[in-house]
Amino acid sequence: MMHPDGSAGADRARRGRFLVLEGIDGAGKSTHLAFIQALLAQKGYSAILTREPGGSPFAEEIRTLVLHQDIDALSELLSVFAARRDHLLKTVWPALERGHWVISDRYVDSSWAYQGAGRGLAAETISALERWVEEGGSGPDCVFFFDLPAQIAQARRSERALKNVDTPAKNEDRFEREGEAFFERVREGYRQAFNRRGEKGVWIDSQSPIELIQKELEESIVSLC
Repeated sequence: MMHPDGSAGADRARRGRFLVLEGIDGAGKSTHLAFIQALLAQKGYSAILTREPGGSPFAEEIRTLVLHQDIDALSELLSVFAARRDHLLKTVWPALERGHWVISDRYVDSSWAYQGAGRGLAAETISALERWVEEGGSGPDCVFFFDLPAQIAQARRSERALKNVDTPAKNEDRFEREGEAFFERVREGYRQAFNRRGEKGVWIDSQSPIELIQKELEESIVSLC
């Protein structure tokens, strides 16, 4: 609600929006990150791209450890949330306050999918960490969930690896080495995360033609402008 002097309304108008793209690796998030940034630029908005784990110097250090060190599921979860807190404090929230839009490749919904559904960690633990990590700030304005069967996503990843001959299989991260059953659990975890998001969640079939996907993205983003 706007204060009588209009200050609250002005502050809200200046604040940027926080968008998140979620989905298993191979669902097409990277392609649509660039599309959204270009779309916002056309409409006169400044947007920054970021990622999780990562997005700040400290969080990028944690990313390397999480992806390539042998750690148990709980250590993985706690590490990701430590990186997430720093990412919010150092990158996301300051950018939003300056009026920039923030587009993140993954956020807390990935923890519900990967560490929750994938690794079997308790929902109560993830829920508590989610509350703590957002203390003093806010979460996303919109989360796009890109859905794709695990088998098709694996085929896409394999095709991508063949094109990138400089990245041998031995350099795959811990998640990329997981099997199809793991990623089907993750996919189901994303369905549950989408349901938790309510009206802030947008479910997208990644097998749809790219033109239809981009139209849906544009309609959702325009509603936030």
